[in-house]
Amino acid sequence: MADEVVLDRSQVKKAVQALQAFLKTQPSTNSLLLDEAQKISVQFTLWKIPKLAQTIRIPLPHGQRTDTDEVCLFTRDEPNMTSEQTQRFYKKLLEERGVKGISEIIPYKMLKAEYKPYEAKRRLLGNFDVFLSDDRIRRLLPSQLGKEFYKRKREPLCVDLQSKHLARDVQRVVQGTRLSVTNKGCCCLAHVGHSSMSAEEVTENVQAVFQAVLSKIRMKGPVIKAVHVKSLTSVALPVYCSDLNHLAVLDALQSQKAAAKKQMKRKPSKGRKREDGTAKRKEEEEEIPQLVPIETPSKKPKLEKPIKKNPPQKVSKPAVKKAAKSPGKRPKRPGKTAPSGKRKARKTK
Repeated sequence: MADEVVLDRSQVKKAVQALQAFLKTQPSTNSLLLDEAQKISVQFTLWKIPKLAQTIRIPLPHGQRTDTDEVCLFTRDEPNMTSEQTQRFYKKLLEERGVKGISEIIPYKMLKAEYKPYEAKRRLLGNFDVFLSDDRIRRLLPSQLGKEFYKRKREPLCVDLQSKHLARDVQRVVQGTRLSVTNKGCCCLAHVGHSSMSAEEVTENVQAVFQAVLSKIRMKGPVIKAVHVKSLTSVALPVYCSDLNHLAVLDALQSQKAAAKKQMKRKPSKGRKREDGTAKRKEEEEEIPQLVPIETPSKKPKLEKPIKKNPPQKVSKPAVKKAAKSPGKRPKRPGKTAPSGKRKARKTK
């Protein structure tokens, strides 16, 4: 895929020169006061929305940051040391390894204690341009930094402080760029330089980012639809647009996926096969009766009943007249006498 897609260098250079000329004519208030350069970015438009989010780190041939950018480093807490002692320890370590450009070092214990309020976190976010973190505490930082860092896409970049080539690794991370590919849209953006750089340097950075995206993005088939160069205040200038031939490739991929889905639906599982077999057997066994017109029954001739012989007559017993019961009195039961009015007194010894 990388061999088919080629970025025209001359077209990129023309777009960068036009963008720089536009930025010189319209300086912002901050650039007048602080002599700050405006950022130049590359915007990628993909053919389809990715299924999974991805962050691509891209080293640049020319550093995209100015000398005035402030860099903050979050470090872990060294055992048996206070926060101030930890700061001194890592400052000495960076000087010994030849690392330059780190403005401030904040240990994890100090981050928890001094930057717990929301306003303190916002001040920290506004005071620095780049944030680095020790690779050993990267999992602990999201709960302490809060969602404001991740909303603005200013989350810290991880660095291995135990590396033998620490200066080179820090320089690559600080002066490099990253592309955040989300699964919520088809556009993504990466910073490649600033307005104070030469057009040649920005052009080489754009080409490096383009090749890295083609090789590292996790998508199949045609990936990049269009590429634009822009700044925060300018219009996006096109430097690459994909051919319409890629539409046929995308249609073929979609048709293959649809055919594969149909085959998966047609192939039932073992459980379904058994259920279908038992259902067919039941249908075969239970035949639906055919509808037959109902005939009116004809009158049948009356059959002569057989003459029964007279059974022997039973002798009837003479009826005994019972005396009429009086409604008020109950009949006396035999063997029991009526209780007398006076009770017999028990004999005492």
